[in-house]
Amino acid sequence: MQAFVGRHASFFILAAVVLVQLIFLGYQVTRKHNVRLIQMWAAAVFDPFERSLHGLTNATAGAWTSFHDLSEAERENQRLRDELAHAQAQILLLSEDGTENAHLRELLNLQRQIPYRTVAATVIAASPGTSSVITIDKGSKNGLTTDRPAITSDGILGKTVAVFPHTAQVLMITDRASGVGALLEKNGSEGVLKGDGDGLCQLDYILNENQVSPGELVVTSGLDQIYPKGLLVGRVESVRKGDIYKAIAVRPAAALDRLENVLVILQSSDSEKPAKQPHKRQ
Repeated sequence: MQAFVGRHASFFILAAVVLVQLIFLGYQVTRKHNVRLIQMWAAAVFDPFERSLHGLTNATAGAWTSFHDLSEAERENQRLRDELAHAQAQILLLSEDGTENAHLRELLNLQRQIPYRTVAATVIAASPGTSSVITIDKGSKNGLTTDRPAITSDGILGKTVAVFPHTAQVLMITDRASGVGALLEKNGSEGVLKGDGDGLCQLDYILNENQVSPGELVVTSGLDQIYPKGLLVGRVESVRKGDIYKAIAVRPAAALDRLENVLVILQSSDSEKPAKQPHKRQ
């Protein structure tokens, strides 16, 4: 490297002198508006770098502004989603309150209509498994005993099978262990209603010669000495002939899978007295 510089020393000296002369000339010579030539050269050299730096600065500022705006928009969207969820929850709560109030009004009307002493109770638990048993928040302290009918404004749901001081268990009519004296309202044919364990009931001991059609109402007969006569049980779901008796499937009138409030009929002096429960005909 030193040998190369030594051989071309005169060239480097000449180049340096020319450069100094150009710089001096640029400093001395002025153009329009008293702008020195060296300033124009410097501007020409550094202008691309300044433009690039300016563009990069503007792009960075624009990206930051866009990011900030997106963040603000996302926060605003989240706030609006939270407000919407809260409003929907309030609407659902009000709807549930309205439905519960309607059920309570129906239960109160039923309590006034039937000629029996009753106790209103709330369902607090349901037993898991195949047994259709619910627990209510009233017990012996409220006058309950075993084998007391539990009903809703839609129809009967079962009877008390275990009573404790402050709670009681109710066996629903869809349970296989349940049995209800029932009759077909249209022709008065009497039978025994038993649960099938799958949400329906079977009305047994109705002879094949009796006319039965789907949709007919089934009510309590009162012969079991538990359910007063005339309470709505349900409607005939299907009918087919058997060897001697018809196979009649009955769908309970009460929504047994959505029970919240019920009435328990206490011991009456006249269990055969027809109940004046209104039938919801469709």
